[in-house]
Amino acid sequence: MKFIKKNLNLFSLKRWIRNKPVDFIVTMFLMLLILWVATLIVSWFILEANWNVVSDNLDLYAIGSYPADQKWRPMIWMLSLSTLTIITLTWRRKGILQKSLPWIWILMLPSGLVLMAGGPGLIPVASHKWGGLALTLILALSSAFIAMPLGILLALGRRSKLAIIKYSCGIYIDSMRSVPLIAILFFGQLLIPLFLPVEFDINRVVRAILAFAVFAAAYVAEDVRGGLQAIPKTQVEAAEALGLNPKQIAILIMLPQALRTAIPALTNQAIGLLQNTSLMAILGLVELLGISRSLLANPNFMGRYLEVYVWIAAVYWLICTSMALLARRLEQELDPNILTIKSNEISN
Repeated sequence: MKFIKKNLNLFSLKRWIRNKPVDFIVTMFLMLLILWVATLIVSWFILEANWNVVSDNLDLYAIGSYPADQKWRPMIWMLSLSTLTIITLTWRRKGILQKSLPWIWILMLPSGLVLMAGGPGLIPVASHKWGGLALTLILALSSAFIAMPLGILLALGRRSKLAIIKYSCGIYIDSMRSVPLIAILFFGQLLIPLFLPVEFDINRVVRAILAFAVFAAAYVAEDVRGGLQAIPKTQVEAAEALGLNPKQIAILIMLPQALRTAIPALTNQAIGLLQNTSLMAILGLVELLGISRSLLANPNFMGRYLEVYVWIAAVYWLICTSMALLARRLEQELDPNILTIKSNEISN
């Protein structure tokens, strides 16, 4: 009680008003403004909003126009992805499960593609029937799966001592970073088919994945290059003194440290890539935002713009927050201080 009274006397309202009247007025105004806005939002959310446009179309938001008798396939994949995310964020015990998590994550993309497209014992489903959240996740994960190794190679190439490799990678990176993503997507969706033979066709989902991947690879390359530049030259010199060749130095010494340093920047790129998949709604793919646009064109749901976009914002927020938490967990696992402590514990 003495501590509370002491702090109340120290930060008393009268002293604040007397010493800093302008700060007090601005603070009170902002607090009242925030309270008023919060009241309006809660009132609209509970009393005025009509959420039937969401509740009646959850299947469409999740899987789009995927065949109804096969919708269990994308549903199982997304449920597995959600479960794996929760396990990764909450499981702390050491054991087989924790050691298997990286391999399970790697297998999530091919298993999702097999379930969505069809594999042994499954009915094939054309990609133009994919949609909703499932298509958004497929686009983001597939693009990241291609962009990550391509970006690493570009980063290493830009640091190469061979002039032709160095300048070729530099031109590619600078060119991609100076062109808006929507232009790359338009090129991939509309212009590439014009240059291909009539009998040779690449479906729209694959073209979108490739367009996202070649664009994101340039940004990944710069993030990785920043991590490479943060490595002290003394480590490379020490590795050379031990007799390691340039390939071994890059794989064993430089890349592990560079990727660990670049995790925050790479997380931003992954989140941005997920959000940029919404641009495909302009080009006709019915991913998460495309489903919303088609629903708003339905006469039964016309005028429900605010409800739809609040719902979409909440879904994107949930996924992006999960990605940020997963990246933070990965940073904790790869923290050099933690690794040092663990190695000391093992040695003792």
